[in-house]
Amino acid sequence: MNHRTVRPADAPPPVLVVDRATVRFAGLTALDGVSFTVAPGTVHALIGPNGAGKSTCFNVLSGVRRTASGSVRFGDAELTALPPHRIAALGVARTFQNIVLTRGTVADNLMLGRHTLTRAGYAATALRLPGAVREQRRHRERAREIAEFTGLGARFDTPVDLLPYGDRKRVELARALCMEPELLLLDEPVAGLNTAERAAMAETVTAVRDALGLSVLIVEHDTGLIMRIADAVTVLDFGRVIADGTPAQVRNDPAVIAAYLGTPAQDAPVGETPVADTPAEEAP
Repeated sequence: MNHRTVRPADAPPPVLVVDRATVRFAGLTALDGVSFTVAPGTVHALIGPNGAGKSTCFNVLSGVRRTASGSVRFGDAELTALPPHRIAALGVARTFQNIVLTRGTVADNLMLGRHTLTRAGYAATALRLPGAVREQRRHRERAREIAEFTGLGARFDTPVDLLPYGDRKRVELARALCMEPELLLLDEPVAGLNTAERAAMAETVTAVRDALGLSVLIVEHDTGLIMRIADAVTVLDFGRVIADGTPAQVRNDPAVIAAYLGTPAQDAPVGETPVADTPAEEAP
């Protein structure tokens, strides 16, 4: 069983540092020397047009893809050579563009998120030994608290197959939070949601930062939402960083406007960065 690595109480929160990360696919450079830093306790957005390399970057951070060169560090840990389960044990949790849930209830899915925090072995759990039963009760109580926090309290015992799409997106977020992460990777959390659901999800993301003190790295096509909730924004285009700064700085960056509008940077109008409506990214 792969147990969660617990940071000492007096240790500083870990910083995510991506340093010149490069990923190539059969001659295609998906990430080209990408560098950015996610400060602890902030919402950091990763945006860009379709095919910019956002999903590839997320896959590197979560251990699904390996870099050809460069470094990704989370605190003292180098992530680039670690498999996904080892990265998760360091306190990194993620959601996906397409909802990935198991059959069963909301509670069943959230309890999966407690796996790396479980100390009882398989035999003790199967035999329902007293210590294992007490531990499972504590985990279930914590899962219920997280369900309440994410607006799923009334759905806790509901089969996920019966939930509307917006609630299933919340289940995936809640399951990630059940890992008690220090860094939360959110891959298009409002894709497919209506206006009210988008606003509610945005509130939840800011609550994750404000109430739980987590670092959040978010990939999202809804740049209007990003400009409202993010503390910092990194913009990718063709696998390269073209802007990095506060939402106000990025919004009026000529290179960003050119990337979204397809116009020369020197001729691009200064104003609101347009929202990209296409929900899926083309990069591998």
